[in-house]
Amino acid sequence: MGYLLGVVLFALAILISVSLHEAGHMLTAKGFGMKVTRYFVGFGPTLWSFKRGETEYGVKGIPLGGFCKIVGMTPQDDDVDPGDEPRAMWRYPVWKRTIVMSAGSITHFALALVTLWILAVSAGLPNPKFPSTEEGYKAEPAVIALAPCVVVENVSRGCQAGDPASPAARAQLKDGDRITAVNGRPVSTWGDMLDVVRATKPGTATVEYVRDGRTATATVDLAAVQRPPLTDPKGATSAVSALGVALRPSTPTLVQYGPVDAFGATADFTGNMAVQTAHALQRIPQKVPALWTAITGGERDADTPISVVGASRLGGEAVENSAWLVFFMLFVSLNFFIGVFNLLPLLPLDGGHIAIAWFERARSWVYARIGRPDPGRVDYLKLMPITYAVILIGGAFTLLTVTADVVNPITLFSR
Repeated sequence: MGYLLGVVLFALAILISVSLHEAGHMLTAKGFGMKVTRYFVGFGPTLWSFKRGETEYGVKGIPLGGFCKIVGMTPQDDDVDPGDEPRAMWRYPVWKRTIVMSAGSITHFALALVTLWILAVSAGLPNPKFPSTEEGYKAEPAVIALAPCVVVENVSRGCQAGDPASPAARAQLKDGDRITAVNGRPVSTWGDMLDVVRATKPGTATVEYVRDGRTATATVDLAAVQRPPLTDPKGATSAVSALGVALRPSTPTLVQYGPVDAFGATADFTGNMAVQTAHALQRIPQKVPALWTAITGGERDADTPISVVGASRLGGEAVENSAWLVFFMLFVSLNFFIGVFNLLPLLPLDGGHIAIAWFERARSWVYARIGRPDPGRVDYLKLMPITYAVILIGGAFTLLTVTADVVNPITLFSR
């Protein structure tokens, strides 16, 4: 029930975000005097609508987004009444059109930033000093957090019936103990401990540790598990030993901020997110084969793109496991990604319209400087083949990600 509730809540959050995106276009257009004739949530048949002033507002039957109709977005629009010609969008200065077309993405960024600020003040944001790389984790002191079990096979999942109990827990080790030696071999970092434990044969072993400043020794029955080499996580697995513990980092995973400091923390986090989003966009072509592999029965790469379906499923998992911070961080990441994606200079995206508007402006400026007549507006009809190609590629990619998210979804928690 919790999972279904989470899916519905996340899907509703996405729908609200997209509706506010269109509201951003509508409100800025109206503010500049452009004529907006329709604003609807959803697509397909109209379920309910009303008209106020010159704009019809309503809800349609398929809740997969929304739209607003601004009169005369391009010079080639043929549905502009003669009386509305002065208010056609394409006749307005380029800076006004830029604000209107970017208002949707700005709305997504605003939703992400406000949510981040609220999280920074209430729950906390990820600690920038927390180890973010494998090398960083291995350099941490070997302070342990007990795992409830040992997963023998090399899979990422929670404990299930039949899994052996944690050897460390059976030996009465506790959360916060710092391992200092295994079978007499000293260890100082988490990486040292992993190396030594895996190099020790399964079975009885002596573990030295420090608890509350006192050194003690425990006899542990190390479990036999299948794991790849530490230097090659995707390499072939082999039988190694496991202690049944996880790293307890020396730094907190989250940092909570005051109302003022939260602004700086939000800005820093957003900057990192911008870099990660840029890298994610660059990797999309490389991840297409991995998506196909996931659809055709292979293992799903956790670094592959997800669709709205996949994001909603992850939201469902988060709610099911009471991980509300994960739920809201997913909401933040998705809004930021949509905001950036919509600004890409490709038709029919908002960024494509903005790019054309500024191209026209720059071309007119150059022609004026060289004494040639203004070439006028770009003919959108000549760009339709490129637009159709973008729509086709985008549609195919969306279908690919949705299919992967249905048949082989990414999961964050064991269900």
